[in-house]
Amino acid sequence: MAKCDYSTFCAIESGVVVMPSVDLSPSLSLRKRAISAGAWNLGALVTSQAIRLGGNLVMARLLMPEMFGIMAIATTVSLVLHLLSDVGLRQNIIQSPNGDDPVFLNTVWTVQIVRGVILFASTLLIAGFAWLAQTLNLWSINSTYAAPELPMVLALTGFSAIFYGFQSTKVDLAVRAFQQKKVVFADFASQLAGLLVLLTLGYFTRSIWSLVAAGLVAAMVSTLLGHFWFEGPSNRLHWDRSALKELVVFGRWMLLSSAVGVLAMQGDRIWFGGSMSATELGVYSIAVLILGALQTGMQRLVGAVALPAFSEASRTNDTARLHALYYRFKLGFDLASLFFCGLFWTGSPLLISILYDQRYAQAGHMLAILSLSFFTMRFTVAHQVWLALGLTKYQAMDNIIRAVSLWGLLPLMLAIGGVEYAIWGVALHAFPTLILVFYVNCRLGLFNLKRELVVLPMLVVGALCGELLSSLAKALI
Repeated sequence: MAKCDYSTFCAIESGVVVMPSVDLSPSLSLRKRAISAGAWNLGALVTSQAIRLGGNLVMARLLMPEMFGIMAIATTVSLVLHLLSDVGLRQNIIQSPNGDDPVFLNTVWTVQIVRGVILFASTLLIAGFAWLAQTLNLWSINSTYAAPELPMVLALTGFSAIFYGFQSTKVDLAVRAFQQKKVVFADFASQLAGLLVLLTLGYFTRSIWSLVAAGLVAAMVSTLLGHFWFEGPSNRLHWDRSALKELVVFGRWMLLSSAVGVLAMQGDRIWFGGSMSATELGVYSIAVLILGALQTGMQRLVGAVALPAFSEASRTNDTARLHALYYRFKLGFDLASLFFCGLFWTGSPLLISILYDQRYAQAGHMLAILSLSFFTMRFTVAHQVWLALGLTKYQAMDNIIRAVSLWGLLPLMLAIGGVEYAIWGVALHAFPTLILVFYVNCRLGLFNLKRELVVLPMLVVGALCGELLSSLAKALI
């Protein structure tokens, strides 16, 4: 294929020519705004995960492991429904030339509300099916799906879809303009509110309902802050055909991507819900929680900083700047991902033994295996470039590969070696996506073999650090 610039490639691949837009903050360079946004998001990442982990550590001592297993299924159902209907509304606001147009924003908000209502109704329907299945004894008595609390937990967690459906687009505008300060404080306030409810109800009731209530309160506070604390045009119901057409063009591949992506991201809990007891799934959810807290935080940091920066470079057709931004973000993300991959591989048993009691000891072994997923997660930066260029079909293809790989590996591994082998399948299922990443990045002129290889020693550095910490801990004991 003949070499072409980014605007030409984007036009050919997506059918949409991205036009230049006015700089959102002319007084500040893109680099300074990205650094500022990154600093705020890094602070938010540390604070957010500290709150989340701290709350989990306390609740692990107040609640039984099976309660975390039941909640893992309810959370999985919620995420599955949300991602099955995700058309990339937030990403569209960030990357679109019309992202600050009130007509466009109000159309997005209206679509978002309709989606929230549908998600809530769908959750109630699934809760009804769960109750019926239990009544008819369709599940094994040792299965998490047979837990009597599950139907009501599902029904109540569905209310969060209503709250998030009414979330203001002012929050998305703040991300688009690198105004991360308020976004960070709003997230912190909503998490803190949820944590206070969690600890209070957890202490007095020692029940799973404290986990449910905390999630609902956090969602409600987040939505209220979005409307009343952020600056920008207030939302109202509006339906514009041209705006809706843009949402459809951008979101058709995002919808497919999210639909298959959720099968890849949550497929393990869907399978394990039927093959693990609630207690076993609760222990597994602890390993997933720790790994997910770090990985989600890193992905959120990249999405909040890299995507706006890549999108601005794309809108101005500045190929050189896009190249430079990509390699700069990727270097840092590669080094961090590979270091954590090695660190958790050797240090996970120690970490779990320090944080949790003996009931959760097996989570250390599970976490060590799952940490291999850091190796492929480092290519998240490439996904942000694809989104910035409007090449959402490649994101969909990536998730299709993940879903097919996971849903092919898990039943096979469960049949061959049970849950132990299946966890290895969860950790390694994303490796086939590297073929697509390298292919697309080669076409975009963003693949450099030397850069891919030179960062690999950081994996060994992380493993040695984990082994050193484990040895020191054993010597002290």
